[in-house]
Amino acid sequence: MVVEKFDIADPVRTQAILDRYQIQAHKSLGQNFLRDPHVIDQIVASAQIQPQDIILEIGPGIGGLTQQLAKEAKHVYAWEIDQHLIPILQENLAAMTNITIMQADILKVDLPKFFVEHNLQQSSVKVVANLPYYITTPILLRILQADVPLKQLVLMMQKEVAERICARPRHKEYGALSVAVQTKSAVEITQIVSHEAFVPQPKVDSAVVSFDLLADLPVKVTDYAALMKFVQAIFRQKRKTLWNNLLVYVGKTTTHKEQLQLIYDQLEYPTNIRAEELSLEQIVQLQQLVAEQITL
Repeated sequence: MVVEKFDIADPVRTQAILDRYQIQAHKSLGQNFLRDPHVIDQIVASAQIQPQDIILEIGPGIGGLTQQLAKEAKHVYAWEIDQHLIPILQENLAAMTNITIMQADILKVDLPKFFVEHNLQQSSVKVVANLPYYITTPILLRILQADVPLKQLVLMMQKEVAERICARPRHKEYGALSVAVQTKSAVEITQIVSHEAFVPQPKVDSAVVSFDLLADLPVKVTDYAALMKFVQAIFRQKRKTLWNNLLVYVGKTTTHKEQLQLIYDQLEYPTNIRAEELSLEQIVQLQQLVAEQITL
């Protein structure tokens, strides 16, 4: 993608917009404005946007990424929580007729209703966003749990969170978030982004993660909410064994201990095994056995 002299993401243009409107980033909203056109170029490339694609963007800020997404996509719907940025976005993106700016908190948006109202059920829809650090996980899980037909997510987030999301079994970062995401999508870190790419500069680096929601996953989950409750329980205290965390989950009665031991025997698990040693397939299998054989 060629960055034109009027592109919002150009560092000079970004600073000019911040100065013109006297924009101050709000720490409470996790605002860090991306001002590196090459980073935006790679984000757009990771999304592999086709002319028929509909893009949902969360937190457009002053519109640097929004503008480039709209050059490639059929339409961009962007949710911005900061009402002071809405007129700025509308003014600076006025020339692009395929952008809809909405003032809303994504955590309060009814995504299934939005898809129906905008007739997107049969469309090719992707989410592309530079997420605020402090609510990355709630936003991500809300999107993954929404019953809407999404093809892909391309999200920039704190590097540490990206590493947790993409971690594999036996890795120190592997945990509940890894399982929650990887049972829904195939994930890959496509880019590491220096903190210097933002204004104001955060203290840590970021990473862009691609989530393929149409991938052929190794597990099939029938009750995602139940699995998430189970996963939160077995990873609740990572220093403890899986056995001890499971006893807190099922109850420490003699009957529950006996039922749990039968499951361990069936799976040939040693009593000192930890949750982070289990693959996605093993966790799903264990959750199903506990649900079938133990009365909670």
